[in-house]
Amino acid sequence: MLAMTWWNRPGLRGYDGIICDGAVRSGKTVCMADGFFLWSMSGFSGENFALCGKTVVSLRRNIVANLQKWLGGILEIREYPSQSKLVVRDGTGRENTYYLFGGENESSYKTIQGITLAGVLLDEVALMPRSFVEQACARCSVAGSKLWFNCNPAGSEHWFYKEWILQRKRKNMLHLHFTMADNPGLDPDVRKRYEALYSGVFYQRYILGQWCMAEGLIYEFDRQKHIARELPTGGRYYISVDYGTLNPFSAGLWCVAKGKAVRIREFYHSGREKARLYTDEEYYRELERLAADAPVELVVVDPSAASFIAAIRAHGRFSVRKARNEVLDGIRLVSGFLQAGVLQFAPQCRDTIREFGLYRWESQGEKDLPRKEHDHAMDDVRYFCTTVLKRNGELMNAVQRGASNEKMVD
Repeated sequence: MLAMTWWNRPGLRGYDGIICDGAVRSGKTVCMADGFFLWSMSGFSGENFALCGKTVVSLRRNIVANLQKWLGGILEIREYPSQSKLVVRDGTGRENTYYLFGGENESSYKTIQGITLAGVLLDEVALMPRSFVEQACARCSVAGSKLWFNCNPAGSEHWFYKEWILQRKRKNMLHLHFTMADNPGLDPDVRKRYEALYSGVFYQRYILGQWCMAEGLIYEFDRQKHIARELPTGGRYYISVDYGTLNPFSAGLWCVAKGKAVRIREFYHSGREKARLYTDEEYYRELERLAADAPVELVVVDPSAASFIAAIRAHGRFSVRKARNEVLDGIRLVSGFLQAGVLQFAPQCRDTIREFGLYRWESQGEKDLPRKEHDHAMDDVRYFCTTVLKRNGELMNAVQRGASNEKMVD
């Protein structure tokens, strides 16, 4: 309630803005959106405001699509999609315009340049580039304008944490930290599911709401849980490939059956270490040996490996697709599958098991980045999860539930 009404409370209304951060599913977005519209409609008429998200699509999904449900009984809200704006009226005759902006990349600041604003709401501000955020704030030159920020935490070196949260007193900003307990509408079972969904740095940020560095090992690999005791004898088969010439080439054969995805065998070759470079045709022959007589439905390949993808297509045996390559989203997805016990690995997949024990976060810098070493089997595992398993409703439901056929690890 404080995040919604702070602007009208004695002792708080003098702040120039508000920052709400913390756990996922803690109610930040609804409180901030409701508060922003109630504040702007109570004190202004005939002014322009900005609603900003990572993209306009995500902004419409997270906020605009819910406004009628949240505020429809209080305000008249009309959207003009072709103009990316809302016109909002209240019962007293006040009317304001709210323009939608996406802070997707470094050039996005140009889209908000030139407009004069009486206030701005930046939803998931930690995902936006600094140039866009600073330009949006600079546009708020109307007397009485205020800045509204919300986000889930990122790294402790993130520019927003250092420049706004740590400097909140100097910038005259109210800071509110949210936990899941602040959302009275969150069912206890749903809360447990979310708590089981994340591990490592993602648990610290999304569940505990902490701004912390990604450091140490990226995945929590448990040999008791993740090494398969027996291999499936039937199911749906796939191959994932990370392509390399001097760098290692890694490929794995997967069988998806009975609520699990098991990497049953693999091929791993380092041209640099073996002092032997393979051609695309030689790699293709290794791919056929890896598949053997398994009815492989799809081969997903490193999207940069255009020549190898062409070689696979030329032989006509396998369907092939470029892998989805969102690194951080993919790492979160793999972590979820590991946490849920969905992913398992045959004991003979030694290079993958070895890399799980070596794959680490880069220890310096503002952004979360994995070190570019011991990452080739890790990349092909990620390609498989983002391109194949993400489309599997049964396994995604297992991750969402936070459990699979095995008991979850606390």
